[in-house]
Amino acid sequence: MVRSMGLLLVCACLLMAGCQTTQNVVGKATGWQPLFDGKSLDGWKASENTSTFTVKDGEIVAHGPRSHLFYVGPVNNANFKNFEFKTDVMTEINANSGIYFHTEYQDQDWPAKGFEVQVNNTHTDPKKTGGLYNVKDSNHQSRAFDYEWFTEHIIVKDNHVTIKVNGHTVVEWTQPEGWQGPQGSPGRKLSSGTFALQGHDPDSIVHFKNIMVKPLP
Repeated sequence: MVRSMGLLLVCACLLMAGCQTTQNVVGKATGWQPLFDGKSLDGWKASENTSTFTVKDGEIVAHGPRSHLFYVGPVNNANFKNFEFKTDVMTEINANSGIYFHTEYQDQDWPAKGFEVQVNNTHTDPKKTGGLYNVKDSNHQSRAFDYEWFTEHIIVKDNHVTIKVNGHTVVEWTQPEGWQGPQGSPGRKLSSGTFALQGHDPDSIVHFKNIMVKPLP
């Protein structure tokens, strides 16, 4: 009996290792690369209130005064032009957050460069999850719900942006020729840059996990 149990444990371990290897191979084969190791903020750099971002149970948790967590790691030298980006997100009640792309590190204030994809299911701000903030907003009821994980998927190819929430397309936007950005935001232009997660305010609690990117030609 003891020998049988030992064999079963060995087989289970081999099966788990095989599954992990398969997942790694599939990830590499499809071009998706993780940006978060699930254990630490290695490869990320927070602005101003650095304690706003913590890692707990394999998640990045944003909770505290305004701060932005910028990806500064080795994948693609933290510089992305055309890409697919995915992350699983969970908001708590009345939370506000966002995901920036084509941005760059700055030590305080709201990022001036790049675009923000909104994360907001029940906050009073009428701009809801999946909108391209102040460019093509989603003012309809969010397709996502507080305390439930949802997937935010951003695709940028040349001058076109697609944003999906749980597989449903929320935004399709093509940057017009001669675009100068919204009034007062000249940095809202498609170019290249890194990603950032937003810690919006002390009353907002937002969780992120499975953060990954697929660079495109």
